[in-house]
Amino acid sequence: MSYGLLAVAAVSFGLYNVFIKLSASHIDAVLGAVVLQFVAAFIGLALLLYLRRSADAPLEFSTQGLSLAALAGVAIGLVEILTFFIYSRGIPVAVGNPLIIGGSLLVTTGVGVMLLRESMSPLQLAAIGLIALGVGVLAWAAPR
Repeated sequence: MSYGLLAVAAVSFGLYNVFIKLSASHIDAVLGAVVLQFVAAFIGLALLLYLRRSADAPLEFSTQGLSLAALAGVAIGLVEILTFFIYSRGIPVAVGNPLIIGGSLLVTTGVGVMLLRESMSPLQLAAIGLIALGVGVLAWAAPR
């Protein structure tokens, strides 16, 4: 596992949420999400074109891969719009982001274990339990 890539991804995802929070009171939620998605698509397309020019192998994909990637796009599009709405209503990023991320960890872990039949050690399950407890405490203590 590349810890360097994990660290860059974590920092990028954290900054993504901070920038949404900072912009949420200055832009319509849907417009903000469209701008965000357009910029992300442009960066992805530029990287794809760059990598394709330097690769000799064919571009691999399947109908299932394209369909699942499109569903992921629908999900993240909804998350982006909802995040703009949430932050525009005054929820602090220090509360909103952990609730969104913590909640998403619970969903992905549940899907991974129950539907995808992934296994977890007792220690890993205990860690997920602590995350659930932390999300619950944070939500309970959050300003209404």
